[in-house]
This record gives sequence, C-alpha cells and structure tokens, in this order.
Amino acid sequence: MRPVWTLLLAAVPALAGGAALPAFRPALPGYAFHFPRDHASHPEFQTEWWYYTGHLAAGARRFGYELTFFRVGLDPARRPQTSAWTRHTVLFAHLALTDESGRRFLYEQRVSRPALGLAGADTADYHVWVEDWSAGLAGDGRTHRLVAHGASFALALALTPDKPPVIHGENGVSLKAAGAGHASHYVSFTRLATRGSVVLGGDTLAVTGGSWMDHEFGSNTLAGAESGWDWFSVQLDDGRELMLYRLRRTDGSVEPLSSGTWIERDGHATHLPLSAWNVTARASWKSPHTGATYPARWTVRIPGRDLELELTPVLADQELVFGGPIGVVYWEGSVRVRGREHDRSVTGQGYVELTGYTGSRPGLDDLPPDAARR
Repeated sequence: MRPVWTLLLAAVPALAGGAALPAFRPALPGYAFHFPRDHASHPEFQTEWWYYTGHLAAGARRFGYELTFFRVGLDPARRPQTSAWTRHTVLFAHLALTDESGRRFLYEQRVSRPALGLAGADTADYHVWVEDWSAGLAGDGRTHRLVAHGASFALALALTPDKPPVIHGENGVSLKAAGAGHASHYVSFTRLATRGSVVLGGDTLAVTGGSWMDHEFGSNTLAGAESGWDWFSVQLDDGRELMLYRLRRTDGSVEPLSSGTWIERDGHATHLPLSAWNVTARASWKSPHTGATYPARWTVRIPGRDLELELTPVLADQELVFGGPIGVVYWEGSVRVRGREHDRSVTGQGYVELTGYTGSRPGLDDLPPDAARR
C-alpha cells in the first residue's frame, strides 16, 4: 500500500484546473495479473506508482533509500489526442536517502508531464521516467534498474528479485474501504538483491544490500472518512517478509478492511485481515519542520504466529515536505526490527510510511519557513 493515495488525489483537482474529472477504471475483484505486462503502466486507472525502498551498505556505512515514481491521470479523454502539450497526465518522483552514519536525511522531488518526452510511463514494457530519473527492467526482463540524483546525492542501482512477485489482498484487489472501486491492484517484490553506487558529499560509494518494490494502481481508492494510513514493510533476516497497512478514519477508528500479507521463505503469501494482527505505537516525534506529531516506535503482534516485533526508526527525522502544486507531506523512514517468535529471537529491517498527520494537503504558504527550504 503505498504513499499518499489521499494526498495525490487531493492534488488532482488543482492540477486539472478545478474541472470535473471523467471516469477512470475502478479496481474491481477478479483482476488477473499477467507479468511482465502488469509491471508496466495502466493509464486507464487514475493513480499509479512504482515504489522502491531499501537498505544499503558501503563498508561500515549504512543507508536507507526511497525512490518512487507517481503517475496521476487528469483527463483520460485527452490521451488519444496528438498534441504533445495535451494536459492529461502528470508524473512526479520522490528520492530520499537516510545517511545513518552521518545522521542526516536528504530528499528531492521531480515534477513533469508527458510532453516532448520529458516524462512518461510505458504501457507495454516497464519503464517510467521523470526528466533524467528513471526506473525499469533491463534487457533480461528481470533486473530492475534505478537512476536518480539530487543536489547533493545520487543513486544508480541494479536490483534482482530473490522471490516471485506477491499479489496483495484477495481476488486480485487490495481493499481500502467498503464499496465498489475503493480498492487497488497491488503487487510487490518483497526481497531484491541490490548493488550499485551512492554518490554523497563528493564520494562515490559502491553499495550492496536489499530492497522492496511496490507497484499499485487504482481509482477513487479511499473513502471520504479516511484521513491517512500507517504502512509497514518488514524483511526478517531469516528470509521472510511482512506487509501491513492500517487505514485511519477521521473519527480516530481504524478501517476494518485494513490488512496485510505474510510471505514465507519460499515466496508463499498469506492474506492477513485486521483481526490477525495489531500495531501499537510506543513513542512519538514532533516535526520541527511542520509541527506534525508522528508515532515513532511500534510493537507489531501477530498472535496466531506467536510473533512480536519492535520497529525502531534509525533516525527520528525522516519526514518529506514538498510544497507547490504537488504539495505533500509524509514520514517515510528506515527502521530496525527486533523481536521474538515462539521464544526465539528474530531480527530484520524495514520501512514505515505515515500519511495524514499534518491535516490538509499543504502548499509552501501553509508551512513554516524552515519547511520551504527542504
């Protein structure tokens, strides 16, 4: 379940000039995935993203990273038109680096539209780009290649899946609320061997590690009563993975259709309804940039597996703050994982995403001066 469905859809009316949007295809039960085709773009759905997070090492130095490409449809009726300047889609991308040794968090954004090749997402083969940032499959049809750079850092990575893709939810859909279409089609590579380079502070570092990749697409996903979500991905050192998402309602309750997926070492996936797990926040962190208060440490329990995990951020401040027409704010951070299962210790690493903790979608004028410089 990936970042910012609510934040993205809040941005769409402004990007479309306030006009009413025509219908996009809803995500409905019975969808049959076909790979590698379904790694590519689905412009008949309004919102789509390709989302990578991971943990990298260069000797004793440790890094977390995020690279995400978002596609938001503005007007499907205009897509067949021939003008290169037709306003039917916007694409943007987020890049973030958690430098554990340097105790700092860096991030950048790119925004463009598919005019004259400035940005795009292929529909036949997986290749998405925003200016000179890109993600896609290499010629072998298996290796993912990522390239992106900020003002002071850059990534160039090759990722090879250690497991087959996992389809989340049931009957081809990951439900987000009651009612037809309040869902997405959601697939992940939960463990990818990763190698490449990180450029930071003038140094080019050869890195290795592991990554997680999400691809999600749908239309009209969240209900009006939902204010945001907490999303958790965990890669245990013994080769198993866990994904959970908890949708928060405006009245403080949790959406009953929140769910997750448990993935075994051999790639077998089990759907986890909300009744099968619980998450408890143990601490909080107040952002000096936006004033938002986020949960900051979590206990995850799956009673049926006698599993309890403690997730601790490697840095408190891993908040991304973007103003302007794609003004979104969320916390997306690397976490360490420790716990027990049947009285045996387990360890691992993961990522947590927190949306909706700042209230309405801000622009630069709504944020403190410090936020604008980030």
